[in-house]
Amino acid sequence: MGEKPEEIIKLYTVCMIADGERVLLLNRQHDSFKGYIAPGGRVDYPESPLEGAIREVKEETGLTVRNLVFKGLSEYINPGGERYMIFNYLSRDYEGELVTESREGVPEWVPLATLGQVNMQDNFRRRVPLFFAEGTFETHMNRLNPEGVYEKVRQL
Repeated sequence: MGEKPEEIIKLYTVCMIADGERVLLLNRQHDSFKGYIAPGGRVDYPESPLEGAIREVKEETGLTVRNLVFKGLSEYINPGGERYMIFNYLSRDYEGELVTESREGVPEWVPLATLGQVNMQDNFRRRVPLFFAEGTFETHMNRLNPEGVYEKVRQL
């Protein structure tokens, strides 16, 4: 068995913003991650994941979120020793004026009833119901498995 590579940990956030029967998503069309996704991004050193989530929402939507609830951790194990850890939050408390577009996409309020019809990444689509379920969740995707990528989703 070969030597294990040095582990590289990258921290990210996602913040689902809910307002009644709708959620705020970004319509991304600029890279390989096309489709709708909640605001979020990389946690800048030395900020905390919570601080990163608040900052990313402000940068991408113009809104200031408060009273964020930690919903779960999503983890992706990639070749080369990369481990992506995504801290998932939910907020129903925000203020400010929604921007018409940002570098990450166009912010749009999407009715919960139509989420099944909008284009989004499969791994984000699987997490959407977990934001609104009781408790916290954990997802783990391992891209190193010789039999192919596998994913575990657990509600805790």
